[in-house]
Amino acid sequence: MITLVPGFWVGHASDFKNVTGCTVVLCPPGTVGSVDIRGSAAGTRQLDALLGFHIVNEVHGVCISGGSAFGLDAAGGVMEFLEEHGRGFDVTITRVPIVPSAVIYDLSVGNCRGRPDKAMGYAACRAARDEPQGDGSLGAGTGATVGKLLGVPQATKGGLGTSFLEGPEGLKVGALAVVNAFGDVVDPQTEEILAGARTAADSREFADSVSLLRRGVVRRKFGEPSNTTIGVVATNARLTREEAQKIAQMTHNGLARCIRPVHTLFDGDTVFVLAHPEVTADLHIIGLLAEDAISQAIISAVKSSHGLGVLPSYQDLRQ
Repeated sequence: MITLVPGFWVGHASDFKNVTGCTVVLCPPGTVGSVDIRGSAAGTRQLDALLGFHIVNEVHGVCISGGSAFGLDAAGGVMEFLEEHGRGFDVTITRVPIVPSAVIYDLSVGNCRGRPDKAMGYAACRAARDEPQGDGSLGAGTGATVGKLLGVPQATKGGLGTSFLEGPEGLKVGALAVVNAFGDVVDPQTEEILAGARTAADSREFADSVSLLRRGVVRRKFGEPSNTTIGVVATNARLTREEAQKIAQMTHNGLARCIRPVHTLFDGDTVFVLAHPEVTADLHIIGLLAEDAISQAIISAVKSSHGLGVLPSYQDLRQ
């Protein structure tokens, strides 16, 4: 429902055979953006334009992909699509699209040789619409998993979720989250674990990653599959690049509410904020709405996910 913020389009390309995919958020002209990374295992591309002192102050799209660092190739297809449509930073002879990108690690879930590429990024752009397209195991969330303290076979299926909130005086905030967390996803209202590490590969019972860590059960091998939750917040608020970064920082509070543990050495947790200037609003109001929106998107991602024959999902475990 991030597309309920006027001007933003979302497109998905899903490879259900190899269990991976990519998602693009295409921005309206004049969009300002920034980013905040809290995890220690992020895989990214072209984030420079989201930080201070960069000559470019406009974002044309964001690409989120599976495939770990290999999946960053998908951003090339997004750039090609946007260039063809005359979008990008004007360098006289052409326009160079600014497409910040981030990836999740899903190589151990499907076929590790089948990764998102330039063609998939282009396909996601062609599929982009300015209307809700549903949540769950699609796009960059196709191969997402949750709760890997005890290894992928004992994890639960993750996915992609969206949400939308309205504030005072016409303020709109939407969020999209790809949930591929090392920790468990918890309902912050009830403290119930919705998806996470299970006691055994054939079990419906959650092991409770935080309790296990407190008892000394740790992940010792850094070479094991990595994780990441990636969020995109879109708003119609008028923000500078620095203000957008502050909103991104505040949005991470929403991850902390729902994912336990979060921002670990094994996660590449990243939040993008995209602002198309239409209304003026207080930063604290925007930040609080962004926190709530990302929390709702994370919950929707796991509740809407499908096992795809790989791992049980929230829906499978409640049958």
